[in-house]
Amino acid sequence: MSQKHHQAYQPLPTAAAAMDNPAMSNSSSSSGSNDDVASSEPLGLPATYSSQQLVTSDFDSMERLRGNESDPAPRSTTASQWFTVGVLCFVNLINYMDRFTIAGVLTEVQSDFQIDDDSAGLLQTAFVVSYMIFAPLFGYLGDRYSRRWLMAIGVALWSTTTLLGSYMQQFGWFITFRALVGIGEASYSTIAPTLISDLFVNSLRSQMLAMFYFAIPVGSGLGYIVGSKTAHLANNWRWALRVTPILGVIAVVLIILIKDPKRGQSEGTQHMEPTDFRTDIKELLKNRSFMLSTAGFTCVAFVAGALAWWGPKYIHLGLKMQPGNEDLKLDDVSYKFGLVAMGAGLIGVPLGSFLAQRLRHRIENCDPYICAIGLFISAPMVFLALIMPTLSGTLCFIFVFAAQVTLNLSWSIVADMLLYVVLPTRRSTAEAFQILISHALGDAGSPYLVGAISVAIKGHLSSQPKMISPQGLQSMSQVLENATETVTEGLKEFAKASSSEDVISFEALQYSLFSTTFVEVLGGIFFLCTACYVISDRRKATQASMESSNRQQVANRPVSG
Repeated sequence: MSQKHHQAYQPLPTAAAAMDNPAMSNSSSSSGSNDDVASSEPLGLPATYSSQQLVTSDFDSMERLRGNESDPAPRSTTASQWFTVGVLCFVNLINYMDRFTIAGVLTEVQSDFQIDDDSAGLLQTAFVVSYMIFAPLFGYLGDRYSRRWLMAIGVALWSTTTLLGSYMQQFGWFITFRALVGIGEASYSTIAPTLISDLFVNSLRSQMLAMFYFAIPVGSGLGYIVGSKTAHLANNWRWALRVTPILGVIAVVLIILIKDPKRGQSEGTQHMEPTDFRTDIKELLKNRSFMLSTAGFTCVAFVAGALAWWGPKYIHLGLKMQPGNEDLKLDDVSYKFGLVAMGAGLIGVPLGSFLAQRLRHRIENCDPYICAIGLFISAPMVFLALIMPTLSGTLCFIFVFAAQVTLNLSWSIVADMLLYVVLPTRRSTAEAFQILISHALGDAGSPYLVGAISVAIKGHLSSQPKMISPQGLQSMSQVLENATETVTEGLKEFAKASSSEDVISFEALQYSLFSTTFVEVLGGIFFLCTACYVISDRRKATQASMESSNRQQVANRPVSG
């Protein structure tokens, strides 16, 4: 018998503890009542009537929780669990639909309020700032109070504020209500993944998280499509914001019907008591895997936020400069961009989860490597997508698709890493902390930052008109593409047909969006650093969870006599 699977004498747990703790219930076949132990002599050991029994060692239980051993035969997923996951995925879908509806009608919003790119970017920034500020509050509450009611209240809040915001006629009030939407969404995003972690474990948890996070790119794509098409049908962009509040009412009812599992239930650590908030933050700051993966995910959020917000408008400006596309509408581009985003989400998120599950048995720290490789591939795809709109719309959308697929690989993997390197009783706090950092330094500022850089470059280009002459454009095309004579003639034609203002706006936005490629490379480096620590941090979290749960069980055990 190998040393890894040795049997050890341990105190006999109470029946209730054995039922509550799966790690303890997976004992050897000789475990049971004292009479059972007395009547058998496994492995030649003498019978004993003491309060001891043969159980698998804590090391074995920890190995199973880490996924280093083959998973035990999984229990069938109950209807209640499927219902909970389905509701959470639905709410996540409409959450991101609402978040990116405005991006699909951004040009109409700018025309209505008469704002420039920097103010337009500030719309998303105001939303994300309030979102990240209130995330720690809901993370703290989510670790201590009813998660079901916190989510229901939050969804009701963002649905109401979205609807009211659509009636605001002044930009100041409109941006205020967009900020209030962020408060409601913070309650849901910090809490929902922790419910999944308390219902499932190991590969099944990874699969359910993939389903949950796959709703993000799909919901974002639906936001572009529903927003642009609703605005077109109603001939008013404000009606685009009135679709998700209706779905939000349905979501509130469904959330109230789900069951809130005990924290740590899936891992047999539901007896753990939460620590104070200051201790939680200190421990998270010392968790190198958590901090480095959060830094990498911040880069993902920066790029995703910038491209999602400015992508449709940028492609629209570039395609309009091609001969014959002068009358192209933004809602047509937003519709195609939304389809591409949905397709990339349908492939990218499940693909990331699939690769992680297949490789973990051979490469224990494969999760951060997959995230890093995805970002390293996405960076050149983004660059190529940014130089293609004036040359080929088809190639542009192909490169956008490739960039988003590889960017989406990390969504479910990062969430899974957080759950297995952090104790169950501080996971909501960790989710909130990750949201705070990734949005504060990521997509909270990227739309505004890209817009502000675009405005600055626009002013510089406007003061140097020679930079936008047809000869300059022809020279630029030769450097970038070494194009054939046909492409060169096409560039001459669109340069003559396009106004100087359109060319300046396109170039300014292009240069500012180039910054996203450097951020992706930086994110890949952070994930490579995460790979150095993720194994040891995972083992520390597993061991600490079991020790804390065992101490709590001993403390709660009634004293005999």
